[in-house]
Order: sequence, then C-alpha cells, then structure tokens
Amino acid sequence: MEILIKNHFSIEQLEEMKKIYHLVGWNRHNKEIIKQIFENSNLVAVATIDGKVVGFGRVLTDGIFNAAIYDVVVHPDFQKQGIARNILNNLLENLNHISCIHLIATTGNEDFYRKCGFKKLKTGMARYHREDLDREYLE
Repeated sequence: MEILIKNHFSIEQLEEMKKIYHLVGWNRHNKEIIKQIFENSNLVAVATIDGKVVGFGRVLTDGIFNAAIYDVVVHPDFQKQGIARNILNNLLENLNHISCIHLIATTGNEDFYRKCGFKKLKTGMARYHREDLDREYLE
C-alpha cells in the first residue's frame, strides 16, 4: 500500500473528502464548504492510496511569520497507519521557513500532535461563536 501525498486537490475529490469529514463526525462540511475552505487555503496535502482519498490537511499562512494547520483528517479505516503523520510532515516540510506554526487539535488527539513536536501555548486564546465549541475547547 503506497501512500501518495499531493499538494493540491481537485473538485473530483470533493465527494470523497465530504465522506471522510462525515465519517469522523464533522457533519457540517458539505461539498461547497469543502471547496471553499480548500481553495482559500495557502497549502493543502491530500493523501491517496490507489487513487482513493484517505486523508488530507490544510494550512493558512502569511508566508513569512505565521501559519495555522487545520483539518488533518484521515478516513477511519486508514487511521493508525501513519497517514496523518505523513500529511503533517508534508505540511511542515513546506512550512520550514515559517517562524511560528499553530495548530488546534481536536479533543483526544493532543498526544499525537505532542509526539509530532507541538507544545501547548502559554498565551494562546480563542473565541468561538458556537456554545458547543466554546465548551469543548475553552477553559
């Protein structure tokens, strides 16, 4: 099984990407939203096996000082096989000139990102407009 990671996505992959988002419980993502967020991202990484999308991630960045990694998502049938780490490594390699890379982990995945070299922020803050996200992520 060879994992291929490309730094672009195509609209033909939107249905597969939507299915993966929904399988991990991110049900608000429809094809139009996925298209918009990936087109507006500065860097994307899409992992495929035999031409089938199995995971992806994306980045917003100013290209010099700051970047934020979002949506590192892997199909449940392919989790725990190193695909998320490969996606993350691809993104980080493309960001090696950036001073600060931020990431907000989904609940339960903090240890994975810690093993990948991420640390908790002393001064990190956020503001959510949805009560459920506020309860889950804020102190």
